[in-house]
Amino acid sequence: MEPDLTQQRHHAHAFLDRLPADQLAAVCGLLESMLSPLPADQLAAVCGLLESMLSPLDRKLALAHIDDEPLAPEDAAAIRAAIASLEKNGGVPMEHVLADLGLTMDDFHKIAEAPVTEESNL
Repeated sequence: MEPDLTQQRHHAHAFLDRLPADQLAAVCGLLESMLSPLPADQLAAVCGLLESMLSPLDRKLALAHIDDEPLAPEDAAAIRAAIASLEKNGGVPMEHVLADLGLTMDDFHKIAEAPVTEESNL
């Protein structure tokens, strides 16, 4: 029972981290009214409420495993080189990146405005 409760607490924290300020304030008020202390069945209900407030992408990000793999020295060196290159040469304009993909800024905005469904591959 304890590992499940620990996992539920982890998920609840991950959901809280993804909420916008107005929803976070509402959830904080709800939690304050529920705490004395919070039994496992109420924790599951709060997790369900938080999950319903998040977009499909937010849910996937909140449930994703944390990358705790150590950074290899060669990866750290590549990151430092990339940052130095950006500082020296600047970045690539978004229009150029999209053009390489055969898209325009209008295409990008249409994609960004399209609603995300639960079935989308995120």
